[in-house]
Amino acid sequence: MVEIVVAEHAGFCFGVKRAINLAEEALKEGGHGSKVFSLGPLIHNPQEVKRLEGKGLCLLESEDGLKANSTVIVRSHGIPPQKEAELLSRGVRLVDATCPFVKAVHEAVVKLSKEGYFVVLVGEKNHPEVIGTLGYLQACGGRGVVVETKEDLKEVLRRDRVGLVAQTTQNEQFFKEVVGEIALWAKELKVINTICNATSERQEDVYELAPQVDVMIVVGGKNSGNTRRLYEIAKSLNPRSYHIETPEELKKDWFEGVSRVGITAGASTPDWIIREVVSNIEHLVV
Repeated sequence: MVEIVVAEHAGFCFGVKRAINLAEEALKEGGHGSKVFSLGPLIHNPQEVKRLEGKGLCLLESEDGLKANSTVIVRSHGIPPQKEAELLSRGVRLVDATCPFVKAVHEAVVKLSKEGYFVVLVGEKNHPEVIGTLGYLQACGGRGVVVETKEDLKEVLRRDRVGLVAQTTQNEQFFKEVVGEIALWAKELKVINTICNATSERQEDVYELAPQVDVMIVVGGKNSGNTRRLYEIAKSLNPRSYHIETPEELKKDWFEGVSRVGITAGASTPDWIIREVVSNIEHLVV
């Protein structure tokens, strides 16, 4: 008999639940007689995005054809203030589904900039959350850099006053390493830890669970940064770790001779996918 253990904090976080609820409410209202658009994927889970598209949510491919009475949902990752102003100037109705924890990062970079710090944002350079945050830094005339790898620190180490924040889903261990490195060089370092609790909880679950199981399954969008980091942590602790997006990706030979399977899921992974993964594993190990 194989034991399947699902991590305590697997799946949707507060911010994602909020974004989904706002989108469903907007769809029920019918977009005030017009279409309801999402400015980029609402969350980083293709299957949940597809479910919402089935309810009428349209992915905004181009802003050229937007009508004044259109409803546009701002994705959970947020957008630059310049983009928000541009959309409002078109007369569209904005539904802001930006995660409150992401908004806290926006506020943090503005605060640090106004206090005269060179801002370091630890995160993925091409991630929509990071792009949106940089927009806020630019809007207030601030200076800063995104640190995705240790190589990116070269521009930071000659700065006297450094303010440090993080993408909300950043790897905690890497964030600590960056803090430690800058602390050795900067005359003054101010750190605002903007990694959200949901990210911390999911990462801590993996650190605890992955070494205790024979196989670790990480469920979530391949385009999801927080899911990818959960997988990286799991893989470092348990070589038999696998990142899947859908239950169909599971392979029977992964579970041969195992007695305990661990499952976690990224913050954008809906419960219905997690349940399907559990069910499929139960069928594979019979």
